[in-house]
Amino acid sequence: MGSQPCRRYSSAVDMTGQPLFCDVDLAARIERAEVELVSHGSAAAHRRRGEGSGFLKPVMGGVASFAEDDSPLNKVAGLGFHGVPDDGLLDEIERAFADRGAPVQVELAHLGDPDIGARLTERGYRLTSFENVLGFSLSGEHPRFEPDGIDIRTSGDEEFEQWLEAIADGFAHPDAQGVASHEEFPREVIAAAVRDLVSAAGMRRYSAVCEGTVVGGASVRMTDGIAQLTGAATAPSHRRRGVQTALLAARLADAAAAGCDLAVVTTQPGSKSQQNVQRQGFHLLYTRAVLVKQTGTTGRA
Repeated sequence: MGSQPCRRYSSAVDMTGQPLFCDVDLAARIERAEVELVSHGSAAAHRRRGEGSGFLKPVMGGVASFAEDDSPLNKVAGLGFHGVPDDGLLDEIERAFADRGAPVQVELAHLGDPDIGARLTERGYRLTSFENVLGFSLSGEHPRFEPDGIDIRTSGDEEFEQWLEAIADGFAHPDAQGVASHEEFPREVIAAAVRDLVSAAGMRRYSAVCEGTVVGGASVRMTDGIAQLTGAATAPSHRRRGVQTALLAARLADAAAAGCDLAVVTTQPGSKSQQNVQRQGFHLLYTRAVLVKQTGTTGRA
């Protein structure tokens, strides 16, 4: 499931400038890309830590992933578009997470099969949070932008550690706007997950540089016509200077040039990140419900 060249989908998104309409097929396409991303990152963590340290299990077109303790890649992603998992399969997944002392977190698109949500609720899963998936049509040309005193450039291997430090620092100091995330991750775990994703998922990295120092970073993964905006962060001392807008513009321009027709980003509801991308023309496509079950027992509640 390596990164694939982008190709155009003439009917997937509205190219007229009107708000994008997301149907079930488009949601399924985005969720497939998410499954690939989670799988690549989790597999890289397993290689880093040694085989047997985690697991990847296919689940009705989705994936159940455990990368390492406290990882943001510990989840079930991509369900809803290829049938409803039966109780036997769910028992197996819950036992796998329980064996590692972790809850089961399912991120379920609201355009997926509603019978899955009903089954999970019957089994004791609780609705914990939401996240929004927003999209941007990549028709035409997309101008770049650089704030005063900031250089936006693709990031090479020679500055990877600086780039990673900027990403980890930014995520360690999130904006307080909007609905607070139900999750908090240790800085070292965020850095490890980002390193794994970069090494395995074929991401293109970007740095924002001020006076020779990397003060912000971002990445994009391109697959199946979709540009996944996989993370962006700015050092707290350089926020409110347009760094995120510039990093976004650079990724959109390169994704369009590569032949992608759609850029997607996932945000917390009502967050500064959501506000920023909507100001740049992104539209809300769908919401994922985050359902969590504390492990220790399997089966129905």
